[in-house]
Amino acid sequence: MNSVLKEKIQQLPALPESAIQLEAIYHNPNSTFDDMVKVLECDPLLTADILKAANSPLYGFTREISSITQAVGLFGMGTVRGFALAMIIKKCFDLNLAPYNLSNSQFSDLSKMQSALAVNWYLRQNPNIMGLLSPASFLIEIGKVMLAHYLIDEGKDQDFKEKLPLAETVKALEEEMCETYTAEVSADIFDFWNFDEDLIKLIRYVGEPNQCEGDLLREATKVLHVIRVATGLDGVFTEENLKKAKDLIGKYALDLKSFEAAIEKMSA
Repeated sequence: MNSVLKEKIQQLPALPESAIQLEAIYHNPNSTFDDMVKVLECDPLLTADILKAANSPLYGFTREISSITQAVGLFGMGTVRGFALAMIIKKCFDLNLAPYNLSNSQFSDLSKMQSALAVNWYLRQNPNIMGLLSPASFLIEIGKVMLAHYLIDEGKDQDFKEKLPLAETVKALEEEMCETYTAEVSADIFDFWNFDEDLIKLIRYVGEPNQCEGDLLREATKVLHVIRVATGLDGVFTEENLKKAKDLIGKYALDLKSFEAAIEKMSA
């Protein structure tokens, strides 16, 4: 990573106290379902944001989720952790995704689509993976915010925007113009904030399962890679992106039927 981006990461504000408390509870083996609920309910604005996310039509619940207790019961602690961290951390950044030709709402929609696909595909497929997959699917793209600011500050934003439609991959263009790429920047941000090592590795090595030790982490890198390919740059399912995602599912020996069911549910 270039020195300018490293310095920008070192200048980030401290992780908000609400996120620190949430992480402490999630990683404490003696903590309970009720402990997480109590911490989240202490922040009414965060509670409202989580319930808004949980009630998205992307998840397909027929009844309104009206309490944090209900949300944790339906989604599990790992997924609600992902909801909460996404809401807290995004408020730490000044969003401007203009170099990627994305509005703030499109960028938000991308995170929502990635998270919803993770939940609809894998919550029942392998719930043990959701503690890693949920926050990673919500937050992996946060590195784009720092890359966008870097491109603007360096006067490279217009050149990047013009090259983007012709680039072989977004990652390749990021590496060409920024000497790094989204997942690496995101991983370094969470490393700076002292998140757990497995979450950092999942984000850093997304799509590179051989870099990860442990079956759960390797599976998570494969699943997150498929999710990112399926949702593209703007969170919209296209025939081309879904074909690429299904090809990856075959390569990684993941379950295609449950993936297709998740896509159908979200597209209804």
